[in-house]
Amino acid sequence: MVTKRIQFSLSIFLLLLSFFACQKKKNSAEKITNDKDKIEKIIHAADLFYKNKQLDSAFYLYNKARANCNPNEDAKNFVYCTYYMAEIQQDHQDFIGSTITATETFPFLNKTTNSNYIWNIYSVLGRNYYYTYDYQNAIRYYSKAFILKSDRINILEAKNNIAVIYIKLHKFKKALPIFLSICKEELVQENPAYYSKILDYVGFCYYKLQDSRALSFYQKSIEVKSKAKDQDGLGRTYYNLADYYEKDNTTLSMKYAKLSYENYILAGNIDDGLLALKLIINNSSDIETKKNSLIYIKLQDSIYEVRQRAKNKFAKIKYDTKKEKIENLKLKAQKIENELQIEKQEHRNIISYIVILLALGLLTIIYFYLTVRVNRQKIEATYQSETRISKKLHDELANDVYHALAFVENRNLSSDENRNHLLAKLDDIYSRTRNISKENNPILSTQNYTIQLKEMISRFNTSNVNLLLNGLDTISWDKVGKIKKISVYRAIQELLVNMKKHSEASVVAITFKEKDNSIIINYTDNGKGINATKMILKNGLHNMENTIHKMQGEMEINSDLGKGFKVQIKFPL
Repeated sequence: MVTKRIQFSLSIFLLLLSFFACQKKKNSAEKITNDKDKIEKIIHAADLFYKNKQLDSAFYLYNKARANCNPNEDAKNFVYCTYYMAEIQQDHQDFIGSTITATETFPFLNKTTNSNYIWNIYSVLGRNYYYTYDYQNAIRYYSKAFILKSDRINILEAKNNIAVIYIKLHKFKKALPIFLSICKEELVQENPAYYSKILDYVGFCYYKLQDSRALSFYQKSIEVKSKAKDQDGLGRTYYNLADYYEKDNTTLSMKYAKLSYENYILAGNIDDGLLALKLIINNSSDIETKKNSLIYIKLQDSIYEVRQRAKNKFAKIKYDTKKEKIENLKLKAQKIENELQIEKQEHRNIISYIVILLALGLLTIIYFYLTVRVNRQKIEATYQSETRISKKLHDELANDVYHALAFVENRNLSSDENRNHLLAKLDDIYSRTRNISKENNPILSTQNYTIQLKEMISRFNTSNVNLLLNGLDTISWDKVGKIKKISVYRAIQELLVNMKKHSEASVVAITFKEKDNSIIINYTDNGKGINATKMILKNGLHNMENTIHKMQGEMEINSDLGKGFKVQIKFPL
């Protein structure tokens, strides 16, 4: 029993340790999940701003999401946000800033498995070098993008970009076959904006090679763009036509230049609108030239101011984020220090719990040791009491009974004197027997009933009989009347005495249970049993059954030869 109690205490301790470890792990997992969810929400909001052309807000949120990313663990989101930041900077013609931003992804590109993300970075770098006239580096990054295992449309885009550089280098014969091959792609023809742009490039190559087929491609491009209501694209085609007719037909060239300028301005493409306006100025009269030149200067200054502000704003956002990140790192360091202090306190608490559990275990051992010792002393006292009673019966009564028997054998009982002498002797023996009985009769106390019942039952727990008791302490004995308590006591005592005399049992189990305002007592032993169908209740069991019935209870006996003896007693509280 003591060993079982120690094992139970250790089990409780291990459960507490497991609980603390699991709780700590759970808190850590929740923290990581929450951080990732936060980043995803910021990126989603940035995407919405980018889609609605609110680029300043998009840049700020992409930068914020990126600052919260750990690029070694979440390279995907880090590269994604950095690409769009570089795109926005490029859109504001901050090509150097865009290049610096894009190259920040290089240490982490090998950590992302999505080749489209890598293609985006190489593509934006290619465009930056293209716009800054570094065509060699532009071709290098477009070629890197071209060989990636990416979407078909991305591969065609890379081929297109390389061909555009050939145009800038006046290598029209190298550019033309590339554009013609792209133009035949079904995927391209299904995209009006992309398809019409390729038609323009083909027409431009034919124009530079002095091939009359240029006009047919320009006309086809205008048809596709008009149908798609692509004003920016129409501006580009009209500009190409103005350039085409500039030397041979100034009037037609001016017409297309004005159409180009109008479509560019309506599309919000001020940069290309300025190119069209410049062409108009070159072919205008003196009065119109002055007027258009003023417009050109005003637009140029406006664009420069907007872009300069954008560059400064983006630089400030990145600087502020970097500064905020440094401050966050300091706060995190402080937080880690606080967490270490908390962890130390938790360790101290665990040590305290261990000490408390060990103390409880020690107290449990001491308690059961003392209990066993008290029980042993009670058993010894009972043995001494029984020995004393046995001696008293032998010394005081046995001899008198023997003398009474001898008197009966040797005297004539028809004599009044002899008969009176015998009666007096028997009355004396009865009185002394009653006195001995009164001296040793247990008087049940309602206050210590459970203890007395346990003590009575424990006397039958010997080396030959293993007695199991369960549920006694769960019964509300305060609700049970004194008569019922005595009846229960005598009933169990009767069952145990019968077991001792007749059953030859080695294991006895007595179970108490309180259910539906009733008390149920189950007695079971593994003795030789009896045939319940032929059983005749003798004085002890018969009296016990009558007593249970008087309590408005029930008694059920189940037994068979060789299968033990079972009794269930049930009575109301």
